[in-house]
Amino acid sequence: MLSVDDRLDLGPVRCAWGPYRRGEPAEPLARRWLADQLSLPEDALGLWRDVHGRPHLGGAHAGLDANWSHSGERLLVALARGARVGADIEWLRPRPGAMTLARRFFTAGEAAQLARLPHDEGEGWFVRLWCAKEAVLKAHGRGIAFGLEKLEFAHVGDDWRLDACDPALGAPGDWHLHAFTPAPGYLATLAWRPEHPGHADPPTP
Repeated sequence: MLSVDDRLDLGPVRCAWGPYRRGEPAEPLARRWLADQLSLPEDALGLWRDVHGRPHLGGAHAGLDANWSHSGERLLVALARGARVGADIEWLRPRPGAMTLARRFFTAGEAAQLARLPHDEGEGWFVRLWCAKEAVLKAHGRGIAFGLEKLEFAHVGDDWRLDACDPALGAPGDWHLHAFTPAPGYLATLAWRPEHPGHADPPTP
């Protein structure tokens, strides 16, 4: 079970993180946490996956959404009410090929922004951008298969801001993103979009 001490509540989204053994299936751990949050036995979750592999909560929990991610030795699980949520966690290991990946998979503008950053900061900002993109795309439902270049971020101050995206993702202003450090050496991002953009966020589940 994920530690109840390692959790975060963000309006319509709550999440938790904890140790993960590499090679171990992540879904059973995610199921246990979700069932605990909803005070249900695991077999009552109604969890199913669509043709793209995205998890969904069905039945009486159709108004809820769940997502999870693992990297290195950490697992992150998120639960949302009235919103589509995506979660991504990344282990901050060395990535000497970060700029090569950025030029290949990101937009030209994003690659240019990364290239202008001091060399010793570039890898960290690359991971933060990758994390943000993957969280949005996982919330959308296709993951990175949809195309990392289909959404563009601008480096503003100490963060990345979503400035443009494919119409299938909605409007940039529909999205909420929260980046944080769940454990030393890890970066995580949650991305969510209200099911009815423009309406007030519903209460925390």
